[in-house]
Amino acid sequence: MGKLLFEKESFAIRGAVFEVYKEMGCGFLESVYQECLERELKKCDIPFEPQKQLSLYYKGDVLDQVYIPDLVCYGQIILELKAAKTVSPEHRAQIINYLKASKTRVGFLVNFGVYPKATIERFVL
Repeated sequence: MGKLLFEKESFAIRGAVFEVYKEMGCGFLESVYQECLERELKKCDIPFEPQKQLSLYYKGDVLDQVYIPDLVCYGQIILELKAAKTVSPEHRAQIINYLKASKTRVGFLVNFGVYPKATIERFVL
């Protein structure tokens, strides 16, 4: 079996997400989880950029519009954070479209709004 793309990095990110959930549980706004996750990523020495503008492309041309993901870790893994009862097909479509349009290969859709643990969906293009 082949290795996962960014396997080590993905494992570290998942650990940070679950640590935040273990400490905070569910019921907070997305912005609270974002701040907590930024602190945990820093504590774990995981490089990240919050609200980093990524260029979008249409048929090879750069668009004026930009995409601003919640976090970009290791310079190449997008994290989209949610604090919802469920992840909808629209949330999944959003991250897939952003991965395609920004020419980024790996993304995580993280939902802190569920009990008994946060959910993480990994997307690879």
